[in-house]
Amino acid sequence: MNAIKRVCCFLEENRERFEEELCAFLRFPSISANPDYRQDILSCAEWLRARFVEIGLAAEILPTKGWPAVVAETPKRPGLPTVLVYGHYDVQPVDPLDLWNSPPFEPRRENGILYARGATDDKGQVYTHVKAAEAWMRAVGEIPVNLIFLIEGEEEIGSPNLEEFIQERRARFEADAVLISDTSQFGPNQPALCYALRGLTYMEFVVTGSNQDLHSGMFGGIVPNPAQVVANVIASLKKPDGSIAIEGFYDGVRDAEEWEIREYEKLPWDFAGLARELGLPSLSGEREYPVPVRKWCRPTLDVNGLYGGYAGKGAKTVIPSQAGAKVSMRLVPGQDANRIADLFEAHVRAGIPSDCRIEIIRYQNSPATVIPVEDPAMRAGKEALQRGFGKEPLLIREGASIPVVAFFVDVMKMPVVLLGFGLPDDNLHAPNEKFTLADFHRGIATSAHFHDVYARIRSK
Repeated sequence: MNAIKRVCCFLEENRERFEEELCAFLRFPSISANPDYRQDILSCAEWLRARFVEIGLAAEILPTKGWPAVVAETPKRPGLPTVLVYGHYDVQPVDPLDLWNSPPFEPRRENGILYARGATDDKGQVYTHVKAAEAWMRAVGEIPVNLIFLIEGEEEIGSPNLEEFIQERRARFEADAVLISDTSQFGPNQPALCYALRGLTYMEFVVTGSNQDLHSGMFGGIVPNPAQVVANVIASLKKPDGSIAIEGFYDGVRDAEEWEIREYEKLPWDFAGLARELGLPSLSGEREYPVPVRKWCRPTLDVNGLYGGYAGKGAKTVIPSQAGAKVSMRLVPGQDANRIADLFEAHVRAGIPSDCRIEIIRYQNSPATVIPVEDPAMRAGKEALQRGFGKEPLLIREGASIPVVAFFVDVMKMPVVLLGFGLPDDNLHAPNEKFTLADFHRGIATSAHFHDVYARIRSK
């Protein structure tokens, strides 16, 4: 029996144990946005380090300026390609808790689906690579590539310290390819290889009027209302046709190539069904573009949160002292993230009257990324998905952003292979997050096959 067959047999024999271990991983409330979970975050990192040591990898927890990273690696063997697996062990907050059907950190398996915070984003997907490495180590005794794991604890807060952390240890993390599983399939039993991600600019602006909240009967008509100012600014950001009204926003945008459009048209879309599923009469946006192009290839602007004044039950006649909004902009190739942030700030400032003060906060700026589909690592990813899922994968873009991908590609000059094992409806960042267990196991198999295929391609 050859090596990869022994690996696959090991995977089949250990399915139940792998699921139990994933449940243990998911029980840690490793919420990076909340320092109250400090001990849970540190305990989660230590648990993961111990799992690497158990399977024979050298592993350690390394400090950053924020939450620590877990780093594990095989001994470096000359002549073999090096693969870096990146992921994160931190998770999103669970609010609103009352919308969960079961406690978010008490994993529940039902009808082949595992429910828990972090089930697919990203603990479940990260753990596929850990178990694939174990299978090679236990069934064969070695992995056919040099393997490095970098699992951080701050992805859900924008990875503020990751780039510096890597740059300080650049030689240690240099690799021939990077594997990341933080995306999704196209749909159930429709594996997909993602070759492009949108970038992200995330901003907040806060408008302040008077030095305290005021009675609207006593002061209405003679003082500014920050909530109204924020509403006016928000209304000015888009035109009635859905396009973005910020001057210069679309400068440099590169359209999708013809081959991409042809590929998108082949995909099994159900736009009417998607609208029904979301409780909408139809999908919206820039209607002169096809839905797939709107979803993956066009820049967007969305208000993520509004605050100011009284929002409780009943009435309270108040003019708020302060109001604000949080806005995210998804970027595409050809757009500079810092320039977009400057344009947004200029647009907002232009809409603020002289009797109000404005504060603008920049949270995140990362460019869009496109990975050549003909790269050897991408070819290996495509073949690995076909072997792991038993089906030819689709080539897709992803509308979301993973900031570190651009860093790996543009700064570290390493190709990134995005192997997504979750589903679009896995409720990432929402109540009742889930992961289909069949996809968990297919993901492990795909990761195991990737090392075999990539080693063979690179040896030619």
